[in-house]
Amino acid sequence: MDFTFTEEQQAAVEAAEAVFADVVPDSVPSPALTAGAVAEDIDRPLWRKLADADLLSLVLAPEYGGAGLDPIALCLVLRESARVLARVPLLENSAAALTVQTYATDALRADLLPRAGRGELVLTVAAAGRTGHDPAELAVTARREKTGWVLDGMQTAVPWAQSADRVLVPAHTGDGTAVLTLVPRLQNGVRLDDQTSTNGERHAEVHLDSVQLRDEEMITAPGAWEWLRNLLTTGTCALALGLGQAVLAMTSAYTSKREQFGFPVATFQAVAVQAADRYIDLRAMEATLWQAAWRISSGANGALPPAGDVAVAKIWASEGVRRVVQTAQHLHGGFGADTDYALHRYHAWAKQLELSLGPAAAHEEALGDLLAAHALG
Repeated sequence: MDFTFTEEQQAAVEAAEAVFADVVPDSVPSPALTAGAVAEDIDRPLWRKLADADLLSLVLAPEYGGAGLDPIALCLVLRESARVLARVPLLENSAAALTVQTYATDALRADLLPRAGRGELVLTVAAAGRTGHDPAELAVTARREKTGWVLDGMQTAVPWAQSADRVLVPAHTGDGTAVLTLVPRLQNGVRLDDQTSTNGERHAEVHLDSVQLRDEEMITAPGAWEWLRNLLTTGTCALALGLGQAVLAMTSAYTSKREQFGFPVATFQAVAVQAADRYIDLRAMEATLWQAAWRISSGANGALPPAGDVAVAKIWASEGVRRVVQTAQHLHGGFGADTDYALHRYHAWAKQLELSLGPAAAHEEALGDLLAAHALG
């Protein structure tokens, strides 16, 4: 087996490192000191740089102006974005575009994908449903009429919806079939109510009241929503990994400089053991992430469907990112709560990612159901 990344994937990492090199996590007001959202819009200059570096079109096919790379490359770039808390919908935009490319009609692909790859069209995804706990596709109904489709329902916690041009919304038909629909933000019947995420970013509760859409704006291919959901989850695990790696590096640098009793606290056994435990967490997060990303990218068969690998990655990412930031706060002491120091921002983003992934116990139960349904050996 060869676990190394390809030259193209490594080139994507180098391009991402160059783009994110000048990003400062403290470029917007602190979420701890702001009553509402830390900013009204995404980081537009950064979005432009990502487009100019061809990172928004990374996973798109060459005929749409892309590099034709796979979700593994996307996860590598997402990992780099999380190291600096990049305030852009890179995951949502890329996942939506890749889903359109994989499952939508030729007309929809030709209309949306080149513009999305150039950064001219911003896409986001509504994946939380009505409450964040129930299946997202059950929150919206889609009924077929003579002139097209009509949508009714609500999706909560849609990231950066106010900045997006289209929202990819899962819905269900009368017979319970899951479908996807690209809803224009300014469409009649669409209402956005402001929400603020745990990390201070602007989200929205998206209400759909008899929203009418054309056939070509619908994705009805079987399995499209499940595939998108797995891709979003795996991408979120990549964000958790990048954030955790950045936090552990901050902690290592701080404990190497901070002295007590005349010695750096990093030399104390209790500190070293805690840091080592978090390093092990990150290695487990890394291994399970790349396994899940590889299953999605390759379509390879396994003892369990790809959802099994995704569930394992979610278990480690949800628990691991929480443990990493908690240990970092502990080893930083009171300095970790200083709003002039970036660690508190990473803590808020980590909590947002943990909430997005959901509790590990739920993923363990889902994994158990998959094991019960697929006999091993």
